[in-house]
Parts: sequence; structure tokens; C-alpha cells
Amino acid sequence: MLDDMSVLREAVASYRAAATRAGVAWPGDTVPGGWRLADIQRFFDVDRVAEQVTWLVSSALTPGTPLPEGGALVPWTTDPAQWLDYLSFAIATPFPWRNQLPLFSFDQLVFTFVLTGDHEGEIWRYEIDPDVWGTVRAATSLAVLFDTWTKGIAAGVVVYRELDRRLVVGNDVTDPFAVLLETPELDAFAFPVPVTIRHEPVLRARQRESGVDMDCIARGAECQERLLDAIAAARVSLGL
Repeated sequence: MLDDMSVLREAVASYRAAATRAGVAWPGDTVPGGWRLADIQRFFDVDRVAEQVTWLVSSALTPGTPLPEGGALVPWTTDPAQWLDYLSFAIATPFPWRNQLPLFSFDQLVFTFVLTGDHEGEIWRYEIDPDVWGTVRAATSLAVLFDTWTKGIAAGVVVYRELDRRLVVGNDVTDPFAVLLETPELDAFAFPVPVTIRHEPVLRARQRESGVDMDCIARGAECQERLLDAIAAARVSLGL
């Protein structure tokens, strides 16, 4: 869903306040330029890009913004071929795979913003791991995502680790996803930590709830191969 802009601005401001109180340094507000909006629309095969995401990328955050688990905003200066690489595990989505913008990158995951259709405004996550097939909705909107991250800091689940100067889920725990599941007021999938094999039933239940094609998930390698073929065709059509 698309947030009211005032709601989104407040959610990002609240996260910024919580993150800085936790100990991280917030970067300056200058965001580098990048692709023209018309190019973005052509690349992702959509007629428009919602103000909510253009504001976030062009005005609200910089690539150095402190996100949980050392994540980074994917800037619009990104090599377009890399955008397609980010989507290489986006199998079984209940919307066309290309209609989403890679928004945040983490060590093992990418979060995207759905650009059109019934799922417009949702945030989806993909684990870069061929053994997981972790396509799933992370949050129903940008504001919900930032609100959940803020709640994680307030609950003491997301903490600042001085060693590497970043926000982490837990602190040197072996299974941060389990820590999140033990905090019922938090949506574990909103946080950029991998789902371990012991929690696969929780992942599959959330996928069904999110409208993921579970038959495709069951044939993960086959479905990813089809997606890679589609990505290759997109590269040709875009002249990459």
C-alpha cells in the first residue's frame, strides 16, 4: 500500500531519531543524482513511480544512511545491470518480477519496492541463497517498515555495535531471526536477517499469506532458471 506522505515522513524521522539515539552517526542530507525518472519507468516497465519512493531515494536518505545490519540504500546511480542482478532470486512473486525497484541491499538480502498493481507500495525481500527460496513480503508499506525498525530499537532487539559501527539484530547471537520471533510485537520479516532452516515452516506460512506461488517455490531451481532467462531477455531489450 502507498503511505500518506505525512505518515511516511514521520516514520522516517522517528527512525532517524531512534537510530541516532542508539549511537550511529547520521550522514548529511545531500543525495547524489542518478537516472532520470523516465529511464526508471522504462527500466522497470511501469507508467509511473510513486512519490513515496522517489522522495525516499532523492530527498530522505543517502547511500550512507545507517540501516539495520549495515544495509544501504541502492542509489539511482546504480549500474542498471546490477538492478537486474538484485532481482535474480525474485521468483514466485504475485506480481510481475520486473515491476519492483531494488531499494535496500544487505549482506545476504535485498529489499524492493513494488511499483505498480495491487501490491504497489509493498516491500519485498529476497535472500541471496539458492537453498532458501525466500521470496516474501517484508512489510505492507515503507512507513510500516521504518516503524518496525524503530520499534526494534526501542525494544532493545536492534542495537548499535561499536566494533563495526552499525545497527545489528541482537549482538553476536547465532540466530537473530529466532530473537525476533521471541519478540511478538515485531514482524521478524521486516528485519534483514536470514531465515535459518529451523524456521522454514514460519517462512513458508508467511509466503502463503503473501500470495507467493508455492508450487514455484517447491520447484525453486526450475523457477529461478525461468527468471534468469527473463532477465537475460530484459538485458537484450534494454540494450545492456
